[in-house]
Amino acid sequence: MPAGSSPKRERQYEHIKESAQDRGESPKRAKEIAARTVNKERARSGESRTASRSSTQDKSSGQRGGQRSGKGSQGPTYDQLYNEARERGIKGRSDMNKAQLQRALNAKKS
Repeated sequence: MPAGSSPKRERQYEHIKESAQDRGESPKRAKEIAARTVNKERARSGESRTASRSSTQDKSSGQRGGQRSGKGSQGPTYDQLYNEARERGIKGRSDMNKAQLQRALNAKKS
């Protein structure tokens, strides 16, 4: 977060970062996601000095609501499935492909 950010943006950053880590993202990737999201919101509301055209004209993160977060037509990514399998303690996950991970996770739910 840039120096002098508002307390609201600081809270937003922390919330997004924690949410990304809960979904299985690495701490580094979670920080990146949070920073990009908050910076885009700052640009949209005129809080930043510079703003790209995509930041001001694209859908906001709130409107998008996770539409581009690996839950599209092909479902979660291999990395997301692998992280979830690791959290659940599924054996042999490193030798599995995406479809096998998905089946193992679905079987573990039952």
